[in-house]
Amino acid sequence: MSNDKYGDGPDPYTYPNSQVLINKFGITDDDQFIEMEKDFSELAIMDIEFSPPPYDLLYWRSLHQALFGDIYYWAGELRTIDISKGTTRFCNINRIEPEANRLFHQLAQENYLVGLPYDSLIVKLAEYYSDLNVIHPFREGNGRAQRLLFEHIIINCGFQISFAGINPDEWIQANIDGYHCRYQRMTALFARCIR
Repeated sequence: MSNDKYGDGPDPYTYPNSQVLINKFGITDDDQFIEMEKDFSELAIMDIEFSPPPYDLLYWRSLHQALFGDIYYWAGELRTIDISKGTTRFCNINRIEPEANRLFHQLAQENYLVGLPYDSLIVKLAEYYSDLNVIHPFREGNGRAQRLLFEHIIINCGFQISFAGINPDEWIQANIDGYHCRYQRMTALFARCIR
């Protein structure tokens, strides 16, 4: 696991003197833990069914709980420490709820993007995805939970999505660009994924 916490003091989510996240299995070996988490979350996602709106922070938290509840005691709970990846700092813990609620309220005001023409839809999805990604409300599992959330939003709009053909490097770069409000790459990726 990469050390993506910032701030002073030890990370309360990891085992002492380790970067492995505390888990229900007591696994402390990094490689073994990564494999177990991947396997369990892939199985869990198969049991999660589509639900119609409202899509909000509570719904996002429920998806995270469903994905990671067998692994983490804190699944579905908002993180209590500030985190970053590389030079990207995610939302301060005191701003997670207000910022998420603001964006989800805006999404609801736009009827969860239902009825938009395809070209407008992918632009809006890229913007919302990028803006919500900055929030990163959980200690781990943000990307998987957010992609699942957006699958539900997209299905609700009458389309299908598959992230399978996306190269991880281009996905990361699109997210970095989106962090800086440059949505073109994310828009192009959604255009490739959504039918």
